[in-house]
Amino acid sequence: MAMEIHQSAEDYLEAILMIKEKKGYVRSIDVANQLSVSKPSVSYATKRLRENGYITFNEDGMISLTETGMTIASKIYKRHKVLTDIFKALGVDDKIAAEDACKIEHDLEPETFDAICKYAEEHGLTTNL
Repeated sequence: MAMEIHQSAEDYLEAILMIKEKKGYVRSIDVANQLSVSKPSVSYATKRLRENGYITFNEDGMISLTETGMTIASKIYKRHKVLTDIFKALGVDDKIAAEDACKIEHDLEPETFDAICKYAEEHGLTTNL
């Protein structure tokens, strides 16, 4: 069930997952801070994500991923963690490794990412597989 989703939407879903793992809950302000975007940008994006069935809001305004949203967020977040680990294993600074992983995590073809995972596993480069 491959669906077309824009990189910005993937970034939002991934951020929601990361915040949820760290804090246990997700508010719009947390997403704005995580992505360094304005609150109106978050309001617009989360409205679209909700309309598309990727997230829900509870009565307190907390954001949750739907099953579909979680599937997409998990895929992107795994790519982010694996790529960050590999770049760090190559000697890249932690901050730069994470930034560069963010830049390419959306654009890799599944075949390329699978090959990277296989190589990383064979060489013990990541714990995130």
